[in-house]
This record gives sequence, C-alpha cells and structure tokens, in this order.
Amino acid sequence: MLNWIERRTGFVSMTKAFLTEDVPGGASYWYVFGSATLFAMIVQIATGIFLTFFYAPSAMTAWESTKYIYDHPFQHFVLSVHYWGASAMIALLFLHLLQVVIWGAYKSPREIQWIVGVLLLLVTMVLGLTGYLLPWDMDAYFASQVAINLTLNVPFIGAWIQQFVQDGTTMGTLTINRFFGLHVWLMPAALVALVGAHLAIFRWNGPAGPPVEDPRPLRKGVFWPDQLFMDTVASLLVLIGVVALALFWPPFLDIKADPTVQFTPYPAWYFLDLFGLLNLVPGNFEIIGAIVIPGIATALLILLPWIDRSTTRVLGSRRFVLWLLGFSLTIIWALTIWSQISIMGKQQQAAASGPPAVAAKEQANLTKSGGSNMNPPSTTAVVSPAAKAGQTVYTQNCSSCHGAGGAGTPGAFPPLAGNPFVTGDPRQVILTVLNGKTGAIQVNGGSYNGTMPPWKSTLSAKDVANVVTYIRSALGSNRASAVTPADVAKLKK
Repeated sequence: MLNWIERRTGFVSMTKAFLTEDVPGGASYWYVFGSATLFAMIVQIATGIFLTFFYAPSAMTAWESTKYIYDHPFQHFVLSVHYWGASAMIALLFLHLLQVVIWGAYKSPREIQWIVGVLLLLVTMVLGLTGYLLPWDMDAYFASQVAINLTLNVPFIGAWIQQFVQDGTTMGTLTINRFFGLHVWLMPAALVALVGAHLAIFRWNGPAGPPVEDPRPLRKGVFWPDQLFMDTVASLLVLIGVVALALFWPPFLDIKADPTVQFTPYPAWYFLDLFGLLNLVPGNFEIIGAIVIPGIATALLILLPWIDRSTTRVLGSRRFVLWLLGFSLTIIWALTIWSQISIMGKQQQAAASGPPAVAAKEQANLTKSGGSNMNPPSTTAVVSPAAKAGQTVYTQNCSSCHGAGGAGTPGAFPPLAGNPFVTGDPRQVILTVLNGKTGAIQVNGGSYNGTMPPWKSTLSAKDVANVVTYIRSALGSNRASAVTPADVAKLKK
C-alpha cells in the first residue's frame, strides 16, 4: 500500500526526508517554540470553526448568541479554550521571534523567512483585534471603537480604512459582519498561507542552530524521534495550560453593547503597550503614538537582517542589536504596566462616580469637570423634526464620547450641554463637526484633551445639520438656533 501511494504521490519519501532532517546541535527544547505556536494555531482554527456553528453576526444577535454559548457548559468551555488559546498563540509567536533575534537566525540566507515571521505576528495581532468585537458586549464595543477611530490617523487613506472596517457611519451590524469576515475568513487564509510559506522556506534553509562561530563541530541529531518528542511535550504543556485557564478562569461576558452610556474599555493584554503610548501622547499629536512610532518599530523589525551588519551570529558580535532588544522590551513592559494601572484607575473612578443611571452619572461628571450645576440632561426637549433626526445621529456617532445627555468624559471629551461654544457661532460648530478637533481645550473651567474625528466624509450635509441642530437646540438646557443642510454645504466645500 505504501509503495502504491509513494509511486502516485511521493508522500512516503517526503515524510521520510522530513523525519530524518538534521538538527544542528541535537534535539533541544530551545527549538520547540515554532512547533508549539503551530499547535496553538491548529487549536484556534478547530475551536473557531466550532464556535461559528452557534454565533450569529449581527447587532441584534451577536451578544445573544454569545450569551447562548456562555449558558451551555461545553460550548462555553470551547469558547474559553479559544479565548486563552489566542493569548497563548500570540505569546508563543512573540517568544519564537524573540529567540530568533537573540540567536541571530534572521541573518543570511534567512532574511525572507524572518520577514514572513514578522508578517505572521502582525496577522495574528489583527486576528486578536477583529475577534475582540464579536461578543458585542460593552468592553468589545468601546475598545473596538477606539481602534477604529485610530485608523483616521493614517495619512491619505485613513478615512477610507475607517469606512472599510466600520462599514458605515456608525458601528452596528455591518461592522460586526466586516469584523466577522476578517476574523473568520480573510485573516485565517492569510495566516495559513504565511505559515505554509514559512515552513517551506525553513525546509529549504534548514535549522539555523545555536549562535556559534563555527557550526561544524556541533553534534548532529535527527528530528525523529528526539526533537519530535520534545515538540510534542511542549505542545501538550501548552494544551494543559490553556485548558486549565479555560476551566478556572473563563472569560467574562459584559452586558450588551450600549453606545448611549459611558464606559472605560479594557483592551487585550497584547495591546496595552499601545494604549499606554497613546495616553502619553498629547491629543493633537495622536498620529505619533498611533501610526508613527508603531510604524517605525515594524519597519525596524522587518529590516533587522540588513540593520545588523555583523558577519556572524555570535552574541558578542551583535551587542548593539541585543542592547536595542533589551531597551525595547523594557519600554514595552513599562507601557504595559502603566497602561494596566491607568485603566484600572479610570474604571475605579467611573465605578465610584455615582449610581448606574445614565443621566445621574452624566450630571455628576458634568459638575465634577467644571460644568454648571444644571438640571439633569433632558431627553424630551426635541423642538423640531430636524432635531429629532439629529438625536438619532448623535446617539449613533457622538454619545459614546460626549454622553447620552451631553455631559462629556472628564479629561477627554468636553460637555456639549451647557457649553457656550456649542450655543455660540453655528458656523464654528459646523466646521468642528466637519473637520474634527485635536489638542487641549478649556470648557467651563475644565481641561479636555481628546481627539474628535472629522465627519465630513462619513456624514451627509443633512445629517451634520440635524445633529448640530439637536446639540444646539435640544441637548440638555441648550436652546440655540437651528442650522440647515445649506449652511453645512457652504462650509463643506
């Protein structure tokens, strides 16, 4: 039978060549990170396919179908394995790249193999980002909203990227479907293709082995059975760890996403350093933290084989690269820890700000941030059909930052209710909505340093007119004049 298969496919000889491959320096647990990462990827694909049997991607059903999964023990266990498996895969992939850098295994002739590995890390991070939204709970919604708004900082094509990933003027069913398609189809296809390319190039170049001056004296080993045994042990330990975390620390499902209330999101741990960086950068320089610094870091990673001009892989000849690696890891860990502490502090502050009723919380925030001690925001002061239509636009696009009643977010987004700028010159209000706003501002004695994206490419002139009319004439105690689509069209040109 084997001879029959061999004559028609060549699989037997290919398998034999794979199993008898030389392992420089002999079998070692230093070589298990790649195999363990591949195993974690297989676990993610298997559990992800299973979860699609129960998940329904729409704003009306995403949270409900996720809740159904949580309510059934086996499905919940599979989801927990998928959740922790994602963290395991990213951590293992990071460790694998870290080992490659330390051993100098990115040097000639393995430059392309290294670039494919970096692309694998980026695709895996995108998988984590797109999967984060799918439960459609409060944390998923607001954390993903931050990520989507950051795309506006990309030069020239930022608005197009934002429109592509959000698939509309506001987050909803189209956004979930776009993220679902990216998470379930496009990114896994790219991942499998890159893994195939990585393995093919690895087979062509062979293992790099330890970083020594002359590899010839190293003892030889074969992949089967010693290295395969060690790879299996490492993969089994990964599975045991993921299963233990899934059983004892299953993920938490928050209440269903509600964009009309304020919420402090908590990003996935592998994005904490980026969130920390964004919190350090002033609002008017957000592009530096969102695009410039991550872009430079990614470019340095990709170009590392050419940046490192040393002629050997010996550690002593690559001190600059190793010092740069240590410095980078220190910065990443510092930003991660600082971001963790900062977000926990904001969450505790929000929890202590008042009762859960939205209007009461917003009134407390308004008073705290320097606003006047006015009556609670009105939910009935709709004075015209345009204002009523504008209330819908406001709820979908503005309330997550400025609050359902216009109380704002302390330190980030100013109150709109009781704001003299909002009820002042309507031309300036329209221009702010159209072109966005960055940089520190003062409102009613309070300081705010958030970033408002431009809406001229996502909202029509009629929508802008309606929302400006609403916030000027019916939000809280605001009773200023309305604006028309013609007023907007003059300024939109």
